[in-house]
Amino acid sequence: MEILERGWTFFLTALPRPWMLWTLGPAMFAYGVGAGWFAGWLRHRRGVRVSYTRKIFHFSIFTMAGLIQIQWGLPAVSLFGMVMTTLVLHAVWRADGYPFYEAMARESDRPRRSLFILVPLATTALGGMASNLLFPQFAFVGYLVCGWGDALGEPVGSRWGRHSYRVPSIAGVPAHRTLEGSAAVCIGGSVAAAAGLAMFGLPLGVAAAGGIACGVFGALVEACSNHGLDNFTIQLASSAAAFMLLG
Repeated sequence: MEILERGWTFFLTALPRPWMLWTLGPAMFAYGVGAGWFAGWLRHRRGVRVSYTRKIFHFSIFTMAGLIQIQWGLPAVSLFGMVMTTLVLHAVWRADGYPFYEAMARESDRPRRSLFILVPLATTALGGMASNLLFPQFAFVGYLVCGWGDALGEPVGSRWGRHSYRVPSIAGVPAHRTLEGSAAVCIGGSVAAAAGLAMFGLPLGVAAAGGIACGVFGALVEACSNHGLDNFTIQLASSAAAFMLLG
């Protein structure tokens, strides 16, 4: 009964406030459309590789989610998540040939390209909910480490990766990561977490040390996470690290 009550309370806390729908909602929708259009334009018109366009979109969404959480809290992030989910689902519905879809769908994920858009979408939502339920004060750290670290890991690994290792996957699609990519996850996540903690009001020295610890922990967890599930594990691990160190 206590678990149900806690879950219901969390649900009510996470609901967007009515004023957010008409004040923040249109701006969030415009931002999401713009981010998706830009990623699609880069892929469709400029021929930029999916490993870059996918992570450019990833970076823009997670960074904005972190800033929204710091400024307006979980209800505003919930609204942002609803808007982004709608836009991504629309792209998956349009599927092959739709610029935004092609900016997210990896050729290496064939024949399960849509699956590896939908699974990270679901794990992103679950990771955000779990972080806010367990470590609400530092959930934004998980967004930022995942947004910056994971966004750098794939393109760096794709461009400069020389030392690859196999990671577990789902649906039988083989997946590899590289040590160079994992190092980029660590560096990007550390910088993002430190910046977020400083914006949150912590002293610069504390924010820097805490950010590095969160970035390292997030990178270690990402290195052994299933392909497609790291949006969940990175968020939760980084938020937990911030809570344990700074809570």
